[in-house]
Order: sequence, then C-alpha cells, then structure tokens
Amino acid sequence: MTGTRRITLMGLGALAGVVALPHPAAAQAVRFSLPLACRGGLTCVVQNYVDTDPGPGTRDYRCGGQTYDGHNGVDIRIPDMAAERRGVAVLAAASGTVLRLRNTAPDVSIRAADAPSVVGQECGNGLVIDHGEGWETQYCHLAQGSLVVKPGQRVERGAILGQVGLSGMTEFPHLHLTVRHNGKVVDPFGPNLAPGRCNSTAIGNLWDPETAQALAYRAGTVLNAGFSSGTVTMDEVEQATPPRPDLKGAFLVGYVRAIHLMAGDVQVLTITGPKGDMVAQAKLPPLDHDKAQTLVYAGLRRPAMGWTIGVYDGRYQVFRGGREVVSKAFATRL
Repeated sequence: MTGTRRITLMGLGALAGVVALPHPAAAQAVRFSLPLACRGGLTCVVQNYVDTDPGPGTRDYRCGGQTYDGHNGVDIRIPDMAAERRGVAVLAAASGTVLRLRNTAPDVSIRAADAPSVVGQECGNGLVIDHGEGWETQYCHLAQGSLVVKPGQRVERGAILGQVGLSGMTEFPHLHLTVRHNGKVVDPFGPNLAPGRCNSTAIGNLWDPETAQALAYRAGTVLNAGFSSGTVTMDEVEQATPPRPDLKGAFLVGYVRAIHLMAGDVQVLTITGPKGDMVAQAKLPPLDHDKAQTLVYAGLRRPAMGWTIGVYDGRYQVFRGGREVVSKAFATRL
C-alpha cells in the first residue's frame, strides 16, 4: 500500500471515494497554491492522484495509473525521512477558517512492527479548512504535535499549518490533500471531469499557474540517487542511511529509487570512473507490470591496487518504447 485509502479524522466523518462533478462556474470559484514548502518535481512530487474510476479499476485524471483504487486525494511526498526530520512545512492551499483538527497521533509507519491501530484515524494528524462557497480542503499525515493552528482560526493562503509527518495510514512521509465541494470529493487536477472519465490533455484545474507547473504530470520521477559502500535496501534509502563510500570500502555501489514506472520500461544504470571509462552497468529486463516505486543499483568491487582517486559518475535512464523518458545524473568523489 502506498498512500492513504479511506481517510477519516475523528469527528470529521468519512470522505466519499467518488469524484464529484461541480458546476463549471463553481469550479472557478477557488484556486489552490502548493500546500507544501517545497519545490515541485525536485524536493516534492506527486505519488498518487485521485482515482477517477468509480469501479474496482484505477485511473488518474490523465488516463494513467498513478493512483490506486478508491484514492480520494492527492499524495505529495518528500524524498525521504531525512527531509522529514529537517522539517517540511504544510501550508494552507487557500484562505479560510480551520474547522477541526487532530494533533496527537504518533508518527509511525504502518509497516513498523510496533505500529498502533489507525482504524478511525487513517488521516493521522490533520485538519479541515473551510474556504467558503462549499469548498473545503483536508490535510493528512502531519507530524505529531506540529499543528500550529486551532479550530475557528482564520488562515491566509500560504500560512504554515504544521509539518509533514508519518502519522495515520501511511508508510512514507507525505501530505495527503483532499478537496471537497458541497461535501463531495473533487479532483483538483480535473474538476470538470464526469465521474469515471479522464482527460489526457489535462485541460482545466483548480491550481494557480505556478502550482500547476510544479505538480505537472511526469512519465516517471527519480526520488533518490547516490553512492554507497555496499548494496542498499529500500528501507535504508527511505531512512537516508545508506553507508557512505570511501577509499577503504570494499565496494562502490550507485543506487536510484524511482516512482511511476510502467510495464515494459527498461532501466539502465551506468557507472563511469575518473578516467571516463564504464566500470559497472545494470540493465534490467522490461518491467512486467507498473511499479509504484523501484530500486536499482550497480556497483563494483575495490580493485586489488585500490580505488582510483577521483570522481565517479552515475547515469540512470528509463526507456519506454525505445525512447528515454527519465534520466538522472549523480556523482561522488573518492
């Protein structure tokens, strides 16, 4: 599971899982800004969009699969727990009045062995803001004790509400944002789409121009890339704890974590040494199914004469139908 499924805040009621079709005029009554203090596509990315398919299937607003069944909001994730520990502010997407909130849920991944039950508190720490004219936004998975607002308080667009956390039904740090109009869920990327429909041209949305660009739909995204002194696990990447490479290390391993890859995608990770020669490469077979996230690494053992001192470069590529759709360059110095 990635993200939040049926989300509730105690005393707030359940959110409907069906996307509503607002009146076209109403759809223009509100505009939302980026609800995180981050740079879209760089320090935060959309992991999951609203599921526009009313049945058991999945479909995002662009007719793609960057969602999961019943998902009723937008998940904007940050790269890893190191970013969460540094602190990423959650911001009011539009001006309004705080209706209700929770601030006491623990920050524990649902995959942790000691994770408490989140039944009835799937949203974790969060709040609801009333923007008037029937519009509301709900913010979920904030850090325990981080909320700095209170019910009845007026907040302006861009005001700090709290910090991204790991509370509720989640396994990675992110903000889940749900938009409602007259009590029904609205997809801010496709507010005028009829239920069950999608729009591959993405015409019309509820974001301001800067946010629409920051959260632009991508064919795939690299979350993390770097070098380690050995093979790495997904948990180490999430926790930002891969062991750093050095001249004494027995191995040098380049790694990349990417999201939103599709069946048939081919991933290639190439490592070149200080002399510009290829020293390692991993070329994976085509993916047999869509992947919410994937981890790739390639590396080499320390030569008998020791490491050549200098810069080692990594280049990650994803090919879709023979065309490069994702690339990432990174480096380290030994």
